[in-house]
Formats: sequence, C-alpha cells, structure tokens
Amino acid sequence: QVQLVESGGGLVQAGGSLRLSCAASGSIFSIGAMGWYRQAPGKQRELVAEITRGGSTNYADSVKGRFTISRDNAKNTVYLQMNAMKPEDTAVYYCKANIVLTTYWGQGTQVTVSS
Repeated sequence: QVQLVESGGGLVQAGGSLRLSCAASGSIFSIGAMGWYRQAPGKQRELVAEITRGGSTNYADSVKGRFTISRDNAKNTVYLQMNAMKPEDTAVYYCKANIVLTTYWGQGTQVTVSS
C-alpha cells in the first residue's frame, strides 16, 4: 500500500510564499514522475508542475517563473516552492506520483491567497 502525504498548505497574502511537501510511503521500489495539481472551486483539476525521476520539469504557463518543483529521491519526497503568489493560486493542491503502472494521489492541502 502506498500513501502520499502532503503538508505546507495554509493562508498567505498576495506576493507571499509557501512551500508544499509530499512524502510517499509504503511498498515503494522506485517512483517515476511526480507532480502537483490543483483544483479551485467550480473548476477542473489542472497540472501545476511535474518532475521526472531524472529531474526534468514541466510547468503550467500560469506559474512559470514563480513556482519551482523539486524532489529528493532518497526521501521519496516532492516539493513545490511557491513565490509571488496571487489570489488566483487559491485552490486545493494535490500531489501525484507514478509508481510502476499505478498513479497515486495525495489527499490534498488547501492553499488560500488573500488579496
């Protein structure tokens, strides 16, 4: 059984920063791509950023230059550093990990940016 546990969400003012973490635990041999998605009220879940095991990254246009995704393979953990945050970044943020042929999701963490 694999679990993804997110942490680091909260309330921040516009222009501020937050750092999200997601740690994978359980029967893990090797984790492939990991990523962060978000879902705002009334909207579909969307990709924020993703990173391969080798460190290649991909970002949504809306966060390029403001957010940075990174990972620590030894700790089975992925991070999302969010800077210069905007009210439109408000959403529930979900961690995703591809392990063998299965995709796993975290439970989500709320991020709220006040104007």
